[in-house]
Amino acid sequence: MSRRRIGFWYRLAAVICKPPLLVLFKRDWRGMEHIPADGGFITAVNHNSYLDPLSYAHYQYNTGRVPRFLAKAGLFKSGFVGMVMRGTGQIPVYRETTDAATAFRAAVNAIEKGECVAFYPEGTLTRDPALWPMQGKTGAARVALLTKAPVIPVAQWGANEAMPPYAKEKKLRLLPRKTLRVKAGPPVDLSEFYDQEPTAEVLRAVTEKIMAAITVELAGIRGEAAPAEPFDYRKEIARERRAAREAARAAKAAEAARTDDAVLEAAESAAPAVPTHTTRSTRQAQEDEGK
Repeated sequence: MSRRRIGFWYRLAAVICKPPLLVLFKRDWRGMEHIPADGGFITAVNHNSYLDPLSYAHYQYNTGRVPRFLAKAGLFKSGFVGMVMRGTGQIPVYRETTDAATAFRAAVNAIEKGECVAFYPEGTLTRDPALWPMQGKTGAARVALLTKAPVIPVAQWGANEAMPPYAKEKKLRLLPRKTLRVKAGPPVDLSEFYDQEPTAEVLRAVTEKIMAAITVELAGIRGEAAPAEPFDYRKEIARERRAAREAARAAKAAEAARTDDAVLEAAESAAPAVPTHTTRSTRQAQEDEGK
C-alpha cells in the first residue's frame, strides 16, 4: 500500500471543519509540491496555538495526503472527538507510562504502510517569547532514523493571532480576519546519520537539524530573522527554579531578621527603667567621693 485512502471519518471531519475555516480565515499556503505523492513520510510541524492543528490539517488534507497525528491518549477516550480520533486513525500517546513506546511503534508501522505521520517535535506549545520554534524532543528523529522516510518541515503562522497561546482567556479573536499561513519545505537531508548508532548525541543532532529546517521556513513566512539559538525550555525551567529558591532564601532571611528585631525590641521594652533621680544621686555621690 503506497498511500492511505482518506476514508469516511476524515471526510466527515473535513465536512465539519472546512466550512468555518474557509469563512473565518484567509489562507496563504505554499510548498505543497514538497509533500510526497506516494510512500510513507514524516511531517515535522511547529506549534504556537491551540488552533494550529486545524490549520495544518486543512492544508495537509488539500494535498490529498492526510496525516496521522500523535495525540494525547485522553482525547481518544469518549465523546464525538474520541470517535473521530479513533476513526481517522490518529495515534494515541500515553505519556509517562510504560506504553509510551507504543506510539512510536505505531508511527513506524504507519510510515512503512505508506502513510504520513505528523510530529510536533516541540511536544507542546512553544514557550519562546516571540513564538519561534523552541528546542525539540527526539521522537521524530527516532522514527526518521528507523524508517529512513522523508522528513518534511512544515511551518505555520496566523493561528496564534486568532488564538494566542497561554492567553488568560482561550477565545477566538476573529476580527480583523486573520490569514492562516502554512509552508512546507524540501525534505531534510538526514542521510549522514543513517549509518550511525542512534545515541543520545546523534538523536539530538538530528532533532536540531529538523528544528532548524522548520525555523527557516517560518522565518520566510514571517519575513524576519530567527534567533541565533532556539529557546531552551529546560534551561528556562532551571533558571526559574533557581530564582524561586533564591527568592525563598531571601524571604526566609528577611523573616529571620524581622524576628530578631522583634525579639530585641521586646527585650528592651521589658527591661526596668532606671529612675532619673537615682541616676542623679549616684552621679552626685561619685563627684563628692572624687572631692
